[in-house]
Amino acid sequence: MSRRISLTVAACIAAGTSLLAAPAHAAERDASPQASKLVAASGSDRVKCTRMSNGQLCISLNTSPSRIEVFYTKKAGSTIKAHLGFRANGTTWGPQKTISKNERANSTWNMSYPCGRNYVGLIKVGGDTFETPPATC
Repeated sequence: MSRRISLTVAACIAAGTSLLAAPAHAAERDASPQASKLVAASGSDRVKCTRMSNGQLCISLNTSPSRIEVFYTKKAGSTIKAHLGFRANGTTWGPQKTISKNERANSTWNMSYPCGRNYVGLIKVGGDTFETPPATC
């Protein structure tokens, strides 16, 4: 990972706001205690993160080589089974991961991706899907 991306990810992890994001399928009226906080990536639209009650979900659009990476860092709670993925024109899911407290799981897609689209990182746990704000290049 390049130094710029590493610094952006570190800034993303350290930042925090009071904006709320509900699961991707939830209506605006759904403000459950499990809602997550949006975290803006400093200085780059290629990395976006969402702070959740038990961890943090991020998407990173990388260059050299060209790839999309979605990662989830679990900070609290019991072990989960989840799929990481991303949405652009369609939705792509990685294999199921078992993620315990203090672990980081990631899925990477080595591919060229066209700029001018929004790329949203996803995590699906049980019947709930959570997402990042859109990343762009």
